[in-house]
Amino acid sequence: MVIVIALLGMAVVVVISLFVRRHGESDQPQSGWTPTDELFRDPGTSRTVRVWLDRAGERHYVPEQHG
Repeated sequence: MVIVIALLGMAVVVVISLFVRRHGESDQPQSGWTPTDELFRDPGTSRTVRVWLDRAGERHYVPEQHG
């Protein structure tokens, strides 16, 4: 019974993590952000992501728009 509860708990955590945005991730750049030349493929989503910097120097990750 303990194993079943543990597995259900782990399944809930995995499902929730699919819908929670990662730190610094955004759908689109905000006003005042500057794009960098840094691109990478997000291993979790296989999307190409560009790094943007805000005025405070914080990094933000925005998927590249294709099309």
